[in-house]
Amino acid sequence: MSYTYAQLKTAIQDYTENTETSFVTNLPTFIKNAEQRIFKLVDLEVFRKNATSTLSQNDPYLSVPTDYLASFSFSVTSSSVKTFLLQKDVNYLQEYTPNPATTGLPKYYAFFDIDNFIVAPTPDSNYAVELHYYYRPASLTAGADSGNTWLSENAPNAMLYGSLVEAYTYMKGEQDLMVVYEKQFQEALSRIKDLAEARENSDAYRRGLPERPRT
Repeated sequence: MSYTYAQLKTAIQDYTENTETSFVTNLPTFIKNAEQRIFKLVDLEVFRKNATSTLSQNDPYLSVPTDYLASFSFSVTSSSVKTFLLQKDVNYLQEYTPNPATTGLPKYYAFFDIDNFIVAPTPDSNYAVELHYYYRPASLTAGADSGNTWLSENAPNAMLYGSLVEAYTYMKGEQDLMVVYEKQFQEALSRIKDLAEARENSDAYRRGLPERPRT
């Protein structure tokens, strides 16, 4: 089973038995909110990509990609040697290098604000950067009614029940139903996580890489 955009909107209306104009107008919001919950709760390898940039000497800041969701790895290259930075809280970086004039090969990075990373220590030279990260793909709502996405094809239950939780929250619907739909959403998420881990471990085995520890 999978959903096109039109089919998912129809399913939400069928489950809620609601075709009121303001409710229908908010269907895209319900779907987008469900997508965002999924992306926040599950790291999917299919939504991972690389970006390259340069850290400039004496400048500890680097722009965050506009579609960034979460980091997989962040590295700098010096004399053909790649060093992976550890992600920390910005307060940790400020304690590690209280004087921003202190320079060296960066060891840590953090979010400085919504648009920028900060590294520590401040770069003592120009360094090539490679950021491997999970990105936010285009929403199902951004396409045509006949369109679909990876989530609508591979995680239709998560899309449906996540959207229904959002819809019933908007409607101030029956609490019992919201509990049921949230439970089904969480069960669908568990299946996505199992699928993602199985694929990642299989890929790691084929590439001769160690499995990532589960948390």
